[in-house]
Amino acid sequence: MDARTPESPRRDPLREAAESLLQELQEHFQALTAALNLKNILFYLCTVSLDVVLEDMGNRIEDLQKNVNVLMEQAGVGNSTKEHTT
Repeated sequence: MDARTPESPRRDPLREAAESLLQELQEHFQALTAALNLKNILFYLCTVSLDVVLEDMGNRIEDLQKNVNVLMEQAGVGNSTKEHTT
């Protein structure tokens, strides 16, 4: 038997520590990736929701402006919004 190769394999503490550290780093990286993916999804949903809310508000303002114009015409007021914009 060769003196450089032992019969039973010895544990290398440095190798085990390095493997343990790499395993921990991989687990932390996976957790960080999952958290970032979740944040990206939430950001997208908030952006879409905000777009919908702003569009709805814009539509309501337009409807309100039309209703005000109709009421002003019905009341016989000569300075309607249409006259100011033309």
